[in-house]
Amino acid sequence: MDRTPISPPSPAVLALARERLAGLATPPGALGRIGELGAWLAACQGSVPPRPLTGVRLAVFAGDHGVAAHGVSAYPSAVTEAMVRTIASGRAGVSALAREHGVAVTVLDVAVDADLSDLPAAVTARKVRRGSGAIHVEDALTADETAQALALGASLAGELVDDGAQLLMTGDLGIGNTTPAAALVAASLGLPADEVTGRGTGIDDEGWTRKRDVVAAALVRASGRTADPVDLLTALGSADLAATVGFLVEASRRGTPVVLDGLMSVACAVVAEALAPGASAWWVAGHRSTEPAQTHALKSLGLEPLLDAGMRLGEGSGAVVALPLLRSGIAVLRDVALLSEILPE
Repeated sequence: MDRTPISPPSPAVLALARERLAGLATPPGALGRIGELGAWLAACQGSVPPRPLTGVRLAVFAGDHGVAAHGVSAYPSAVTEAMVRTIASGRAGVSALAREHGVAVTVLDVAVDADLSDLPAAVTARKVRRGSGAIHVEDALTADETAQALALGASLAGELVDDGAQLLMTGDLGIGNTTPAAALVAASLGLPADEVTGRGTGIDDEGWTRKRDVVAAALVRASGRTADPVDLLTALGSADLAATVGFLVEASRRGTPVVLDGLMSVACAVVAEALAPGASAWWVAGHRSTEPAQTHALKSLGLEPLLDAGMRLGEGSGAVVALPLLRSGIAVLRDVALLSEILPE
């Protein structure tokens, strides 16, 4: 995958958008982050005022994780398959939210440990493997599988942009996935397991201790392999997380803004920024999850979440519910009168 740095959204257009924002018939700074979101989207689009967001696409990358067999989750891996089927049928939590906010959802079986061949090829045709390795005892992937997953995510991002997507979102689905995501954050930022381990789907204290120990063992096993982001994904990631990294990098290269979701999305964003410096200028954080690793990752990226609603569903749901704030930012830059237009000469 191309590792060259990525240029940010147009600084010249951003300056023009901020100039328009400052000239609106509103008190200075009264629109807070809403106005700044509108200016950022204008810079991303290269247009002042920015165009309405009519083409919003969410990609949900699904996969199973070997650590799920080691007591790190409150639910069995079979739930992953069931939830892929539920999203494919349009009945999941994110499905309802996406319909409400006009977001088209794509779910991909990247590494689900089940046979989903009865589902449409759009869901199953790019599968990398069945489940990823238990990262505290083995690598998550082979080097070839990591490359395949990165290319898969990049390819999907390109297809969605070519199909008219103006804004992309990333979602995750997979029992046990907060464990490799926490390990990626810890390894990338040099943090201990205690500081990144959360409760995922709702594990008790004993479960948290097991999960913490798995993350700690994974970090020891992968010691010395954290400098290169691709090798890091091979050692501590998973196929679905690697696909998300590829998706984020390609979206930024194509000049398409992305709304990040919870821990998995943001952990992948840390790796994607290491892989393609500057990519993070094209991202906004949808919400703050309850996972401590996400807070560390957001800080490292310089991103402040738009919402803090105590959500931990995953699936891209936190990104979707933040969409009205971005649309509001566009609305004010497009439709609010300029002070110069309403004051008498």
